[in-house]
Amino acid sequence: MTLEELAGEHQTFGSMEKVGDALEEVLSKALTQRSITIGVYEAAKLLNVDPDNVVLCLLAADEEDNQDVALQIHFTLIQAFCCENDINILRVSNPSRLAELLLLGASGGGEQPADLHCVLVTNPHASQWKDPALSQLICFCRESRYMDQWVPVINLPER
Repeated sequence: MTLEELAGEHQTFGSMEKVGDALEEVLSKALTQRSITIGVYEAAKLLNVDPDNVVLCLLAADEEDNQDVALQIHFTLIQAFCCENDINILRVSNPSRLAELLLLGASGGGEQPADLHCVLVTNPHASQWKDPALSQLICFCRESRYMDQWVPVINLPER
């Protein structure tokens, strides 16, 4: 058992559910404020141009995606860049639920974008920092880093 696995076992299901709910709320608000970037390539472009405006990076992969070497290399580079620039990172273990959230909000259930593996949430207004859901996610990321879990994995609750 690795240190990351051991640290992850100490988190209760209730707190993980609250983090999942907070993430849903942050994504919903980001969609309405148009402060979201979807896709590995688009995320890389934004991180290159304006990393100071990014407050959260989501990396989504399922079991099949974990076998994709090219995607894992992209994830490693994005994670390194985010760590270097103090951007909070979460890994989402159920990309299908993430797709539901992003598609229902973005296009009313239309066609699925080609790449939902990386999602960035930007900070368009200073008032967003006062958002309790975003604050909860930032605290969760910080606490995870204190336990040497640099990219915590969460599971979005099914509805």
